[in-house]
Amino acid sequence: MTVSRVLTLVTGAAGFIGFHVARRLIERGDQVIGLDNVNDYYDVRLKEARLAQLTPLNGFQFVKLDLANRQGMKELFLEYPIRRVVHLAAQAGVRYSLINPHAYTDSNIEGFMNILEGCRQVKAEHLVYASSSSVYGGNTHMPFSVHDNVDHPVSLYAASKKANELMAHCYAHLYRIPCTGLRFFTVYGPWGRPDMALFLFTKAIIEGRPIEVFNHGKMRRDFTYIDDIVEGVIRTLDRTAQPNLSWSGEKPDPGTSSAPARIYNIGNHQPVELLHFIEVLERTLGKKADMTLMPLQPGDVPATYADIDDLDRDVGFKPSTPIEVGIPRFVEWYRSFYKV
Repeated sequence: MTVSRVLTLVTGAAGFIGFHVARRLIERGDQVIGLDNVNDYYDVRLKEARLAQLTPLNGFQFVKLDLANRQGMKELFLEYPIRRVVHLAAQAGVRYSLINPHAYTDSNIEGFMNILEGCRQVKAEHLVYASSSSVYGGNTHMPFSVHDNVDHPVSLYAASKKANELMAHCYAHLYRIPCTGLRFFTVYGPWGRPDMALFLFTKAIIEGRPIEVFNHGKMRRDFTYIDDIVEGVIRTLDRTAQPNLSWSGEKPDPGTSSAPARIYNIGNHQPVELLHFIEVLERTLGKKADMTLMPLQPGDVPATYADIDDLDRDVGFKPSTPIEVGIPRFVEWYRSFYKV
């Protein structure tokens, strides 16, 4: 393979965020190896449709491989001159972690270990990996800051993402591999995941079925549009994580380190009431929702709200797409893709 520019490995390339990131990198002229195991956690046809968009693009090569395949991952890093890694593959979903916990240790712990080892093998220039707002767990101080302690996860999914941050810090400290963790806040938009609220609500309302609204609608989410997430990912990828020279073990700052390890929130910084979110969707669809009010689900939190000062200061970007813009874009894609 002839590589004219830095080769970036994007894991989870058939997934929602991975697909968009891979496409943006290719559009700007980067070479991308897209990795995915194309599992059936949700509709494989949607994943294959995303891949069908990427495969014809000049500079993209797809590798079907499971992150937890230790030997396969080792061979991948030996075969290709990978310089940077955007690690977006993971077993996602809070509620599913209550049903199938081993899927999370296989993908999010074992799989991430294989990514770190690969980065160590090739002395990667930068590893940017997906964390989650879920790590804030039992925290109620708003907005959530990367400088706050996050030691009270309320789901195994959240615990696995916190573990990723700790593992990455360890490799940044021991091997000086620059690692940046991105805590995503409720991502939505075209090509989105079918297990997420916007997709579920849109499908149900169009089909005339009731929607389940948890915590009796008293939920607030920092809904973040996919284009804003991608911009944040690429800007942080291009700004290699640096040590904080004023970091002190006397008063350890959780968001930075004496190692080249950083953590950023990527959220819209505008929490939205779930009932208002549904109202905007109803207006977009021109149809009222039949709501079934439900209690708060185990592992869920009632509110999320991102402090994005560090992201703004360090990479000069803050998400800003309002749901009044983002939801219609999703609905337009949904109607086109599913021909409804």
